[in-house]
Amino acid sequence: MGDIEYSFVNKLASQLVSFFNIGVDILQGAKIPPEAFNQQRGQYYSTVILSKLELMKSLSEEKMLGLVDEDLYVPTKNYVIGEADAAGKCAVVSLFRLKRENYEMLDEEKILYARTLKESVRLLGHLLGFENCRNAKCVMYLTDNVTEVDQKGTKFCDNCLRKVKVWHG
Repeated sequence: MGDIEYSFVNKLASQLVSFFNIGVDILQGAKIPPEAFNQQRGQYYSTVILSKLELMKSLSEEKMLGLVDEDLYVPTKNYVIGEADAAGKCAVVSLFRLKRENYEMLDEEKILYARTLKESVRLLGHLLGFENCRNAKCVMYLTDNVTEVDQKGTKFCDNCLRKVKVWHG
């Protein structure tokens, strides 16, 4: 949603196929709903964006992952990196916090991609019925900040990997 480079989205979609062994379609970018913007906070309410994504689905069983370049929040937190609605089968990841902190350590594009991939896998995992993991190195570990995103791994831990295998049958 918004102005995110197609090559970035295409690379991410290709990688997500290998994590979950499912087909991925890239939809044309949509506008972020203006009603999601909270002027007092200067942020977008992620739950409103999830509602918009759900309306964009052609089939109820489809899963939808939106990427935005704006700062997101939920009322109980100062910001969120992303949010998933398992019932609506929609998730949204914000690049805002992922690309604005701790870049001095690596190449900007590579670190943004790695962070986005980790959070996209985690949120799509929720849409497939997986829960947050307690293992801080697992990709399903719930992260509250960019430092934690950087520290966690890009793969499922053994416990979560067993769940993936069960899910695939």
